[in-house]
Amino acid sequence: MKVINLSEQNSVLNHFLREIRDVNIQTDSLRFRTNIERIGEVMAIEMSKSLHYVRTDVQTPLGIAPVNITDEQLVLATILRAGMPLYLGFLRIFDHAENAFLSAYRRVAKDAEGKEHLEIVAEYMAAPSMEGKTLVIADPMLATGMSMEASYLSLLKHGKPRHTHLCCTIGTPQAIDYLRKALNDSPDVTLWCAAIDPVLNEKKYIVPGLGDAGDLCFGDKL
Repeated sequence: MKVINLSEQNSVLNHFLREIRDVNIQTDSLRFRTNIERIGEVMAIEMSKSLHYVRTDVQTPLGIAPVNITDEQLVLATILRAGMPLYLGFLRIFDHAENAFLSAYRRVAKDAEGKEHLEIVAEYMAAPSMEGKTLVIADPMLATGMSMEASYLSLLKHGKPRHTHLCCTIGTPQAIDYLRKALNDSPDVTLWCAAIDPVLNEKKYIVPGLGDAGDLCFGDKL
């Protein structure tokens, strides 16, 4: 699994990252959502450079113009609800892509010995075939990696993608290690992070992170 940390490069992406982290700015939910969407747009453009392209000719009013366009069939997927703004940023760039939506939530379960552990439950999915296509999964916070894994495995029920791009705003080294093991370090998977933060605390929040992305986008939940 290839890992790309876009914050290692200097670009306008860092400006959007600063604003979504800033406690004095992130209280503006509209601006927060817009900045997450902008991060999705920048990430989509960076990701587009890794796709396969073929030459085609375009008829203009004055002649023929050659242009290289991707011949990959993309499926954009996201996890409701927090993933929607990041997904919309990708959709603005890849506006001809097919789309998939999933629900996933955490719950505490017990194993055969009665020990409690955290598990991810994926209940709802609306998706096209994945067979031979390029799958892009957008989820803003990659804390443990469990939600991303559960979503990926659920989507595989609709076919095997040619390549999968896992895309997040902020990830952790723990989540990256988890996904490497869970996905057998597959060369057919690329992880894109706008930033990678060093700490995952006892409540499974990324530190310094930015807080709860879903609540900051759409308001508190019960």
